[in-house]
Amino acid sequence: MERLIIQNLLDWKNSKYRKPIILKGVRQVGKTWLLKEFAKCHYENIAYFNFDEHPEYKQFFESTKDVERILQNLIMASGEVINQDAPHNSLIVFDEIQECPNALNTLKYFYENTPYYHVACAGSLLGIALSKPVSFPVGKVDFLEVMPMTFTEFLMANGDRNLVDYMKNVDRIESIPVAFFNPLYEKLKMYFITGGMPESVRSWTQDKDVELMQQVLSNILDAYERDFAKHPEPKDFPKISMIWKSIPSQLAKENKKFLYKVVKEGARAREYEDALQWLCDANLVYKIYRSSAPGLPISAYDDLSAFKLYMVDVGLLRRLALLAPSAFGEGNRLFVEFKGALSENYVLQALQNQFEAMPRYWTVENPRYEVGFLIQHENDILPVEVKSESNVTSRSLKKYKEKYKDKVKLRVRFSLNNLRLDNDFLNIPLFMADYTDKLIKMALKE
Repeated sequence: MERLIIQNLLDWKNSKYRKPIILKGVRQVGKTWLLKEFAKCHYENIAYFNFDEHPEYKQFFESTKDVERILQNLIMASGEVINQDAPHNSLIVFDEIQECPNALNTLKYFYENTPYYHVACAGSLLGIALSKPVSFPVGKVDFLEVMPMTFTEFLMANGDRNLVDYMKNVDRIESIPVAFFNPLYEKLKMYFITGGMPESVRSWTQDKDVELMQQVLSNILDAYERDFAKHPEPKDFPKISMIWKSIPSQLAKENKKFLYKVVKEGARAREYEDALQWLCDANLVYKIYRSSAPGLPISAYDDLSAFKLYMVDVGLLRRLALLAPSAFGEGNRLFVEFKGALSENYVLQALQNQFEAMPRYWTVENPRYEVGFLIQHENDILPVEVKSESNVTSRSLKKYKEKYKDKVKLRVRFSLNNLRLDNDFLNIPLFMADYTDKLIKMALKE
């Protein structure tokens, strides 16, 4: 496996402003593997401490904030090695750190008193731990979000570096040759089936075992369900599960706005708000608000009563929706299945990796028009539409331009059509979603 985020860790290692770093991300997204791989490549050794596997380590953080004393106790108890003469040659890893709030608090003293130690932390449900009112070292740590593998990383894992190199080297808006377009289209269908969870990708790229890949995704979904039980209010556990299982049904609707009645007949927002917030804090779902107008900051125009929910990974969405891998062989069925929800989920994942602000969406009623996403590109709000076929019209983008003509520098559409720029209209093939930011910059220059 090759993860592009390793470069972010390398930048952190070499920064003169380095603080202890916390890797956030859902369970089984590859945080522990990343840190071990990073240490193997860029340090002499790793000192690894897992608070879930060894709860006895927690006691060393209870009676003191003295970093040297804590490390001495950890080394004695674990047999791990930290090079005291050259501490920058060792990577200290605290895994499942959410199990030890005192260790989270101690990161402040690592930063203030012993900045020569390189400390990295990871854990599942860290977003939940960080959302609680604990004594957290605000401003004393760096954060890095670990997402599922992108389509680009999937291609690298699958041995298709030539396709990656081609996309990286596109330097003008012109048609992708068939020799690249067709294999990229086929590989994207494969990615919709595996998703980006590393174990699922490995089961396909290394073993070519569809049944194993299906089982891996089922196991991950089961693990998430078990995590729901960790909610502090037992009464919210079934609510979290019901919201989670309703997501494919929500996305299958023409109007993808989240409806509580799809979760349960007669359900009210106030009954389910805490359960929904738990899923958001756990980074298992993305909450995309409806925007009332294209203005800055983008969050100022949120309609808090209307939002859509997407899942953390397109492969997990496919598995939760019980869509069989056999759909791979049925033309473009994977792209159009339940109103193009897989395509939208995939595009959202790609956009999130490239733009700082979470995308929004835009609608008007009577007659109904909907633009799938609004993205903030530098100081411009750009409308983005996701179409799952090649025979497409863009009525909503046309309507959007009519309404906000002075504010629209560029309209973007993802589809199965080739790369093309017609005046202010940029069509991006779905398989190039990882390069949206670069393509937008090129289009705006042209």
